[in-house]
Amino acid sequence: MRKKFIVLAVLILCVTVSGFAEDEYTLENALDMVWLFLGASLVFIMQAGFAMVETGLTRAKNATNIVMKNLMDFCFGAIVYWAIGWGFMYGTVGLDAAGDAIPGKFIGLSDFFKNIMDDPVYYRDWFFQVVFAATAATIVSGAMAERTRFKSYLIYTCFISAVIYPIQGHWIWGGGWLSELGFHDFAGSTVVHSVGGWAALMGALVLGGRLGKYAKGSNGVVSVRAIPGHNIPLAMLGVFLLWFGWYGFNGASTLSGSSPDIARVCVTTTLAASAGAISSLVFSWIWFKKPDASMTMNGALAGLVAITAPCGVVSPGAAIIIGLVGGVLVVLSVEFIDKVLKIDDPVGACSVHLTCGIWGTLAVGIFGDLSILDNGLTRSGQIGAQALGVVSVGAWAAVTSLILFLLIKATVGLRVDPKEELVGLDITEHKSEAYAGFQIFSNT
Repeated sequence: MRKKFIVLAVLILCVTVSGFAEDEYTLENALDMVWLFLGASLVFIMQAGFAMVETGLTRAKNATNIVMKNLMDFCFGAIVYWAIGWGFMYGTVGLDAAGDAIPGKFIGLSDFFKNIMDDPVYYRDWFFQVVFAATAATIVSGAMAERTRFKSYLIYTCFISAVIYPIQGHWIWGGGWLSELGFHDFAGSTVVHSVGGWAALMGALVLGGRLGKYAKGSNGVVSVRAIPGHNIPLAMLGVFLLWFGWYGFNGASTLSGSSPDIARVCVTTTLAASAGAISSLVFSWIWFKKPDASMTMNGALAGLVAITAPCGVVSPGAAIIIGLVGGVLVVLSVEFIDKVLKIDDPVGACSVHLTCGIWGTLAVGIFGDLSILDNGLTRSGQIGAQALGVVSVGAWAAVTSLILFLLIKATVGLRVDPKEELVGLDITEHKSEAYAGFQIFSNT
């Protein structure tokens, strides 16, 4: 079996190398190609993880709707990211006197509808980036679950993949103004997770809570009703799939299959996720008097989100601290958004991706090794650059997504009718039951 594996690996490397120009026939190029495609495939598996987490933490009558959204936001997102998003994110604005491409400070303006046959590096980089764009889009699904029109969700997902995500991505990963200031986001705590979290928060805000979630009593006090998910084991499977995919999300963001940083990145990722699960378990156990399963699952994801930005520039000990803080923050954030802001987020997506995305981005400045960052900034300067990135990207994502959701609400409509919500979106939106043959009882 080992010999067969070695022969297969050699064949893959040989085929990969043949895709490069004659003067680029190197083992290093081949390793980069294989590593990025493997990493992108791992990130793609995260779509299944999101689908399982969201399905398990919501009600059975909406399971088909959840998985349909997670499938189609990738399918639509891939097309529009190829057509428009890639150009905004990695396009240039012209050539300098030497004929070299000039990246724009705020937006790319080239490489739209790129339709070439002989650029394997473009294909490699596009495939690796499209799965990140899809992740940002699919984060919103859980926060808007159980009451969003399917067609409205598809409109939203096209816009975030084509415009909202890639433009701010250009600022950081495309050579834009934030990267010039020294802002560091290794794999996307801000670029991917905070952007998806802001859009999720705006979407849930515009939608309003699910029927029966918030009720005003005769004394004027609004009570908050918990609406439990229908399948915790399925949600836990989703967490494991997401964790597994995160080794591609973070590990492959080294962008090199021969980089020694891969090992450190995967170690810090593992430690932060483990610490996040532990701290959320302990903290929720103290708060709620029981070891809460959903909080613990979100704690693991909180650690993963938080370590995504600093994973390449922090020590294992710092990674544990980042994860521990993230696990506590996610519990506090879920309670604050639900009980204080009265914003209904069925799966805690805003808390996991927005709150912990912000924390992880700031952690770069607090814990990051300045010699690895090597951008000339002092500790306070790095913290300032990280804070500026959090605020500017947050303003962009929040304002644009809020405008988008309000426009959708005013035109095609954003929320299903109350009767449709009571019956469930599986039947009313898709005429399909996720659990055919089972009788599902629900008061809301």
